[in-house]
Amino acid sequence: MRPNSAEIVRTLVAGRLPGLVHLAHRPGPHHARHVTDSDGRVLLLVPVASHLAAALQPAAGVSDVAVVLDVLDLPPAAGAPGLGRAWVSGWAAELRGDEARHAAVEFAAVEPTGDLLDLGTRFRLFRFEVVEVRWERAGVVHRIDPVEYAEAEPDPVHPVEARLLADLAECHGAQVTEYLCRQLGLTEHTPDGPPRVVRIDRYGLVVALGQPGARRRVRLAFPGPVTDPADLPQLLPPLRLTADARPPH
Repeated sequence: MRPNSAEIVRTLVAGRLPGLVHLAHRPGPHHARHVTDSDGRVLLLVPVASHLAAALQPAAGVSDVAVVLDVLDLPPAAGAPGLGRAWVSGWAAELRGDEARHAAVEFAAVEPTGDLLDLGTRFRLFRFEVVEVRWERAGVVHRIDPVEYAEAEPDPVHPVEARLLADLAECHGAQVTEYLCRQLGLTEHTPDGPPRVVRIDRYGLVVALGQPGARRRVRLAFPGPVTDPADLPQLLPPLRLTADARPPH
């Protein structure tokens, strides 16, 4: 198994990567702090004194503004393949009262920033339900059903992926090479050099083989999707070594 397109978009726009907001017929784009709630709706935390806050004010007689959130993946390590680019669009409206307080709790679950304490004074929260989803990878744009997007879940491994890759490469290089060679049926001393883990997601590992310019990638699947990154040491022996070496709390 591997992440489907809806899961990839949910992961990209979850709030761990920087995003740009585009508004129709308005100057921009604007850098925006964002997260998505449990239903996939986008929350924007916007300074009151900002061009974005001014642009998000609806025209007379309407209550919302058409917006597009644009998020490009930042690969977690050199040589890692990117997940592409996501665009999600909808109609953004400012949240007030109980709605704003409940949305602030969901925002803090992803990005626990102290700026939420100044909600209503220095910052405002806007929200939009996603009505159109596009995902671009390798120059091809795919349209995704908004219902499938809403039903998908962000990858729980993504927030810790960069740290895991660094841990595998820097602390347990020899054990990782041995493990990958055993799983892939390779010898440790090959003319192509050792295999290398370049991405980790809830479904498994993406492993690079070969030299630069002639590199190929294969996937090593976990027995089932990971729901909690804390379960990864049971699936990856090199990580289990790291966990076992930690002193007890």
